[in-house]
Amino acid sequence: MWIVTLMDLSKTQVKAIDYATEQPVVMDIENGFIQSIEPVLLQEHEKSELAIVAPGLIDLQINGYAGCDFNQGSMPEDLVGNVIRMLWREGVTTSYPTLITNSDEAITQGLEAIARACEEDPVAAAGIAGIHLEGPFISPHDGARGAHSLRYIKAPEWELFCRWQEAAGGRIRLLTLSPEWPGSGDFILRCSESGVTVSIGHTSAASEQIQEAVACGARMSTHLGNGAQLSLPRHPNYIWEQLAQESLWSCLIADGFHLPDQILKVVLKVKGDKAVLVSDAVSISGLAPGAYTSHIGGNVVLTPEGRLHMAENEQLLAGSAQMQLWGIEHLLNRGIASLADAWNMASLGPASCMNLSSAAGLSPGAPADFVLFSKEGSRLRVEQTFKSGECVFKRNSLHH
Repeated sequence: MWIVTLMDLSKTQVKAIDYATEQPVVMDIENGFIQSIEPVLLQEHEKSELAIVAPGLIDLQINGYAGCDFNQGSMPEDLVGNVIRMLWREGVTTSYPTLITNSDEAITQGLEAIARACEEDPVAAAGIAGIHLEGPFISPHDGARGAHSLRYIKAPEWELFCRWQEAAGGRIRLLTLSPEWPGSGDFILRCSESGVTVSIGHTSAASEQIQEAVACGARMSTHLGNGAQLSLPRHPNYIWEQLAQESLWSCLIADGFHLPDQILKVVLKVKGDKAVLVSDAVSISGLAPGAYTSHIGGNVVLTPEGRLHMAENEQLLAGSAQMQLWGIEHLLNRGIASLADAWNMASLGPASCMNLSSAAGLSPGAPADFVLFSKEGSRLRVEQTFKSGECVFKRNSLHH
């Protein structure tokens, strides 16, 4: 279903259907970069045999995968690199491992473990564009804090953050906080000036506090519409305010469980290219349906439909168990977005937001991080994943 020609060890040629134009193209890859991409004339029967090519997916918020948890007490040495490798089968070529609210020591240990993996494993170094620290500078209020432990939530501390950044080897690139704390504006300004993208999330901030945060450099909203109180003032409230801030990018969990379709539609209409998909997946993602124990939610259940809920109350979600590919399928199958637009929300959008070179997509000079996939009914199936021009995953292949 796809044509990949190895010209020599550093050169590859790919013939596929461009996800955006839906036309056949030939893409030449050399030394890890796209050298050229040109249309090619083919008969209809030849086109039907080709896979679809699209940029690699970029996940700004992922807590773990396939039983591996970035937030567990002491990570095995190979855990981080193994997760990066396993994510290839989901079409994810770049990610931001996410550490959530915890004790100062536990956060330090997690940051050090990820930094060590990047220093010792070239695959981890290439696949991790930065670390996402989600907390502990978030709202202490029930609902807004979500599943984050109230015990460790605190006001922003610049000296503490600097110590964490040192432990991470400078790799904290994304920080989720709530600007409701006194002094948040100055803290956000310092983060922004140091090259860290600040995202508003798990917040109960007033509109004026959100406005100040944006003025000081906040650029994103973390899983907008989730990590929120069940009841909010009709207006104003912190969801309306974040939607109204034109410079804020909106991250969305589009698994069909976290947000209803009408909310997804509204955010896409308001934000356009500044709406991006994240998985926010926990370690149970990638596992079979069943009952599990989570260090955050305790006893949880993953249903055959893909919904993860608390065992004692199925009305309460216990995190996301689906990847970005699932979110793309949901937007496509519900008629909320086209394939190209939905795919861009999980690839070019995150890359643009974080100023990554892969924002160039499928164009000459761009990194050769891309996916070959096929459509099977309502599902999208990853056939091959390429990282820096190398095929790192091939479906039905034991060697990847």
